[in-house]
Amino acid sequence: MHMSGVFKALADPTRRRILELLKQGPMSAGELADQFDLAKPTLSGHFAVLKEARLIHGDRRGTTIYYGLNVSVLEEALLGLLETFDLRR
Repeated sequence: MHMSGVFKALADPTRRRILELLKQGPMSAGELADQFDLAKPTLSGHFAVLKEARLIHGDRRGTTIYYGLNVSVLEEALLGLLETFDLRR
C-alpha cells in the first residue's frame, strides 16, 4: 500500500467525514451526498480518491452504488502511521 495515497485521502475533512459516516455501515452514494452541501461531481472525486487509497469500496446494485469501509486497509494505515512516527512506545 502506498501510504502517501492514504495520507492524501485522509488529509481532506470531507473525505474524513465520509469515512466517519461509513463507520455506521454501507451507504449509497445518494445517502452520503445528502450529508454534504457539495455538487455530486465534487463528491464523486472524493469517492475516487478514497477508492484509489483502498479505504472504501463501491458495490453497484442496479443503478445505485453502495460504499463501505475497507477496515483492514484503515487498520494497516494506522499501524503504518504508528511505525512512521514510532508512537507505540
